[in-house]
Amino acid sequence: MKGKRLEAAMKMASLSIYKGILRRTVPKALYDLLWAQTDESFLRAWGALFAALCERGMSGNLTGSLTEAALYDENAFSLAAAAGREIPAPLREAAGRDLGMILELGALTPADLLEDGPAGARELSLPAWGCGQPVEQLAGAGSLEDRLELFYRANGCGMYARYRAFIWRDHGIHPVEHPDRTTLRDLKGYEIQRRMAIDNTVAFLVGLPANNCLLYGDRGTGKSSTVKAILNEYYMRGLRMIEMPKESLMDFPRLVDQIAPLPMRFILFIDDLSFSSQDDTYAALKAVLEGGLAARPANTLIYATSNRRHLVRETFSDREGDEVHKGDTIQESLSLADRFGLSIRFSVPDKWRYLEIVRQLAVQRGLEDHLDELEAPAERWATERGGRSPRCARQFIDDAEARIRRGEPLR
Repeated sequence: MKGKRLEAAMKMASLSIYKGILRRTVPKALYDLLWAQTDESFLRAWGALFAALCERGMSGNLTGSLTEAALYDENAFSLAAAAGREIPAPLREAAGRDLGMILELGALTPADLLEDGPAGARELSLPAWGCGQPVEQLAGAGSLEDRLELFYRANGCGMYARYRAFIWRDHGIHPVEHPDRTTLRDLKGYEIQRRMAIDNTVAFLVGLPANNCLLYGDRGTGKSSTVKAILNEYYMRGLRMIEMPKESLMDFPRLVDQIAPLPMRFILFIDDLSFSSQDDTYAALKAVLEGGLAARPANTLIYATSNRRHLVRETFSDREGDEVHKGDTIQESLSLADRFGLSIRFSVPDKWRYLEIVRQLAVQRGLEDHLDELEAPAERWATERGGRSPRCARQFIDDAEARIRRGEPLR
């Protein structure tokens, strides 16, 4: 191995701050190609690199793929910048060196690597990639490290810059590749309730006092959809969301340790929350909301949804027995909801409000000419499904639109 391939291989091996990109598919494939020692390993690595680029739609943009990996890498430089800490000069210089070399690696052409490739490789008509352009944040003149520092301070680093929604699973934070895309525009009715949640969230984003929020009420009224739509509306302003299953609440201290230093604002989302009287996670949530040693950091709020105002399923037998201070126990079981500073109720709509939601959805779908003929089928649809709700209205409109577009009668 000699020439440009050897020089590039040594540069890539010498990455320090951004060495984490070597774990990513395209950079790793390029690294394997640069260091291939036999004809067979060279040809295999060539095919693996080209396939990896194609899988990401980057066959014409090696530079873009490498610089994108660097942009979203989590390392000492990106973490310090995202947290707003002062960056030591040696760290800054090393980051700039790495970024410059990554741009140079992206400029490698197939011809460059074939110079000392296997004899006869040129006659094989190997697939050729294009070099393309770097990501916007690394394009143009000026200091590469300064430009990325600004990006990290504004957007966070690593997966928090790339994704908006996450889930706590197996004691770790994992990105949601395909989050729910519901927008506030998609949600009809409940303007007062939704405005309360939005105002609380905006206050949180601008650094004003804000409350943990409980959205409770009847099924299908849009509680969870409201939370997801708020994320989609405000993620460009630094909002991120982590869904935490109720049974994982004991992990709260571990979770906040990971997100407390980050510049983004996080909503910890607990969906469909309720407890039995013997539920061990009940005490964990109380500690999370108020009073635990692991305090909720300033960049985190808790939003929970529930069909129950008091969250704890209570039976008549819970009010019986031989306990001396039964009243205290009952009040304790009902007090959890009071620890949410903001409680917002979503109740089932009456007939008029339900049909108004149907009409608004129909207009949004371009079905204005069919409003009169939708009312009776919409009411039948709700009756057959046990009650009116925004979810029921949306399901009806989905069915009605399909029938109308196919030229079929409504049912």
